[in-house]
Amino acid sequence: MTLSDIADGLEVTTEQCDRGVATVDDTGSDLRERLDSFEAELPCDVDAAATIVDAHTSGRAIGDGARAAGVAPITAAKVLHLLGCEGISPLTPRAREILRDWLSADLSRSDALALTDASETEFALATFVETHDPIPGASDALEGALAPEGDAAVRKQEVLSGTMSSPGDLL
Repeated sequence: MTLSDIADGLEVTTEQCDRGVATVDDTGSDLRERLDSFEAELPCDVDAAATIVDAHTSGRAIGDGARAAGVAPITAAKVLHLLGCEGISPLTPRAREILRDWLSADLSRSDALALTDASETEFALATFVETHDPIPGASDALEGALAPEGDAAVRKQEVLSGTMSSPGDLL
């Protein structure tokens, strides 16, 4: 069999299908239910927060999640930060140091804004991230929704173990 025989009948496309991020949900409850206890501390309702988290964990941009939830993108970013998602600050580590200098009154706001080279919105979001800690326990609600190394993944691997080969099978 030649390579052309193998490739015969394959369809070549110019677009790639978005498959999202593979996750294993090993929780016994809905994300909205797990976020209920944090609603008072979030800048939007639980349904919008769950929509934002779902969009974020599926690999979509924060702005896309915000539109789906019907909130402003900065509100979506605040929700993700408060729920313990990492990497929400739009500033580099050096720019965050400059922001901290402004927050400790060692630098004027206009100087800090110029030195960080951030837009007003980026500067405002970074200030929020620096001045607000994530809600205690909220990241646990999100971790349960995404358990790639948790028990569910192990159980799935055990169930499929008969169909998988190991490096020793290649010898």
